[in-house]
Amino acid sequence: MKKLVLTGAAGRLGSYLREPLAQLADELVSTDLAEDIGNLYPGESYVKADLASLEDMMQVMKGADMVVHMGAYADEGPFEKLLGPNFVGAYNVWEAAYQNGLRRVVYASSIHAVGMYDKNQFIDTQVPHRPDTFYGLAKCFAEDLGSMYWDKRGLESVHMRILSCAQVNNARALGSWLSYDDLIQLVTRCIETPVTGFSIVYGVSNNDRAPVDNSKASLLGYRPKDNAEQFAEDVLANEPPMDPQDPGHMCHGGPFASVELGNSGTAQMNIIDDTKQS
Repeated sequence: MKKLVLTGAAGRLGSYLREPLAQLADELVSTDLAEDIGNLYPGESYVKADLASLEDMMQVMKGADMVVHMGAYADEGPFEKLLGPNFVGAYNVWEAAYQNGLRRVVYASSIHAVGMYDKNQFIDTQVPHRPDTFYGLAKCFAEDLGSMYWDKRGLESVHMRILSCAQVNNARALGSWLSYDDLIQLVTRCIETPVTGFSIVYGVSNNDRAPVDNSKASLLGYRPKDNAEQFAEDVLANEPPMDPQDPGHMCHGGPFASVELGNSGTAQMNIIDDTKQS
């Protein structure tokens, strides 16, 4: 592959993808709003670019084969705050990919697109959207956008509904965890699979307690290797009993299912910032 583009390269998940993606193409163009992202890997360049600007997206995607779209405002917030990066930004990525003749968009979708389903429903990727927040609604929009661009314009896309990709320090993560190694494997499979059309898969590791049916991911040859059960004894020893009346405990979206619209969901999640330093 000649050229890959990575949006959201300054983010925590993007930081783990930069090095392996740089090894998959002659050129990796990493983008974000940060002034810089530290030392660059061989074959990697960095361009400061705004998802909300179609012109910026057109420029970074010139000559590219595929784009891995990880960039977004990564939390719930007022609709107006998400409108530019998450809604308009998704359109700009797909439109720039189409106009520049890219083959595929690999997109970081989220469980929050279906976050209001009860955990006792072992959902697959074909259930109707049921977003838990404006953030989840943006993921629904991008999934439908990808479907439409495939049907109408032949632009492939794979939508990775990531459950939770962070250190396991709570009971929900025992089922929802996606390790960084499995994230890298999943993104690599999304890129290297010969034909994907429009596909939705769950981004989750091989957890004993995984709450979703990810059998559709077999199309990609995705075989997650990590299992959060290794953390179960320590996590459950320190976890208070769950409230069966609390949507944050009982719904797939976790805390995002219980917060008021527009209020932060990550503020309740104790996410450890272990961004990889280059």
